[in-house]
Amino acid sequence: MTIFTLAYRNSPLHAAAAAAVARVLEAYEIEPDYVSGDDAALARMMADGEIDLFATAWLPEQDAAFLSPAVETLGNLYRPAFGFFVNDAAGSSLSELSSLEALAASDVARNLIVPESVVSRVRRVVAGYRLTEAGFTIESHPDEQAYEAAAAALEAGEPVVLPLFNPCYLVHSQPLRMLADPKGMAGEELEARLLINKSTRKSVDSDLIDELDELTLGNKVVSALDNALRHLGMTADEAAEEWQRGKLLPR
Repeated sequence: MTIFTLAYRNSPLHAAAAAAVARVLEAYEIEPDYVSGDDAALARMMADGEIDLFATAWLPEQDAAFLSPAVETLGNLYRPAFGFFVNDAAGSSLSELSSLEALAASDVARNLIVPESVVSRVRRVVAGYRLTEAGFTIESHPDEQAYEAAAAALEAGEPVVLPLFNPCYLVHSQPLRMLADPKGMAGEELEARLLINKSTRKSVDSDLIDELDELTLGNKVVSALDNALRHLGMTADEAAEEWQRGKLLPR
């Protein structure tokens, strides 16, 4: 059996997406050899040809560091979209970011629980909608700590505004809705693409390349995969198998 080095960024979401990609490889009798690590190490390995396949790079701007002359892109597995989300406790009438400035102080919590990886995006939105003048503050934490704090606030029923990327397990497990962004300050929707080593691409079945290029998961599935790892006690491979069998989400 052929072995593929299949790399992913070190988070449950990316591990689950990579495991879903592995199901396709295994159908072609290719065994995935999983590799994870920090961004700098993975980018170097990609450029040096040490990785066959990477799942997934958020392009064009978020993960541009992973691109190099040694790789090419495939597919579009899902579409990461950044925004400010609110729960039902924040009120059903709150529908867009421009409404936050005029809210009464008691309507929503003014501290924004922010994962460190999106601080620059949050600052752009806060400035664009004059949220500092409305009393909003940025409470930055390492990503996992921010997700835990956000989950605790949601479980407590607090009216919160959460800056998040969708897909995310919180979007799956909680009734959240994204506020409209009429000024476009949150940025464009991204594409989650596979990166394949050019030498690897030349050596494998063209049918496999076609299938990888056509593989679509979607934000809803990836959020559910992320949730399965975090809340249902599944491994990435177990969650991907449940997805493949059509059991991860209700039909």
